[in-house]
Amino acid sequence: MLPRLRCLPLVLVVSALVGAQPLLPALAQTQKPTAAQPAAGLSVEQARAAATRILETLKNRDARARYAQFAPEMQAITSPSMIAATMRSQPPIVGFTLLSVRSGVSSSIVEAEINTKLGNRVVFLVLNPQGRIKAYYIDRADDPSSEVARQFARALSTGNFITAQSYLSPEFQQEITPAVLQSRWQELQKLTGTFLRVGRAVEAERTTDSQLVLVNLVFNRLSDNLFVVLNNVNQITGIDFPEVDPLASPIR
Repeated sequence: MLPRLRCLPLVLVVSALVGAQPLLPALAQTQKPTAAQPAAGLSVEQARAAATRILETLKNRDARARYAQFAPEMQAITSPSMIAATMRSQPPIVGFTLLSVRSGVSSSIVEAEINTKLGNRVVFLVLNPQGRIKAYYIDRADDPSSEVARQFARALSTGNFITAQSYLSPEFQQEITPAVLQSRWQELQKLTGTFLRVGRAVEAERTTDSQLVLVNLVFNRLSDNLFVVLNNVNQITGIDFPEVDPLASPIR
């Protein structure tokens, strides 16, 4: 059984999904229109066209166009220069294939396989009724849990909160927005001091459907662990930031 995580305003553990395929219904299950609420979302054709534009922009590495494709709440915590830096750190895309489209009232979900020089990835794009990105998730089921947790911590520490949110499970993404991650990270550094580096990630405990990973974070006032809980397909379902000892000695 996983140890109880320290309770902070950001999070408690959210129920893990059973597998990768339920991602689509998990995101869209509340999107069916009622008789009193006519459908106002994208059609399947519109969602497909929007996803194609988004993936072509990624392939072309056009940071300004990529920024314009985010929903306003996402644009508020990023910039074209930040997006350009993220693009430079990722392998070039050589092609993509749309796999499935599910259209809903408030969101449409498009599943696509992205082909890069380092291999293929499946990505799920969550689009708002205007065809702009409100969230996304990359299938990381085959990656080591410790590396997924460490990459999440690295995204947090570099201010890439949209990327950081992409590591969360679909259910958790509905609760923890990029703005929430930004706020919690900034609050943490008020207590810990300036962030210095991400250290080791250690797989601490595993159950049938959950994995606890401890990611060491080093600040100029202290070093402590970020607790990250992942489900059995490496989606993050729980996060707990380090507790701060006011008497802790500075890191030298």
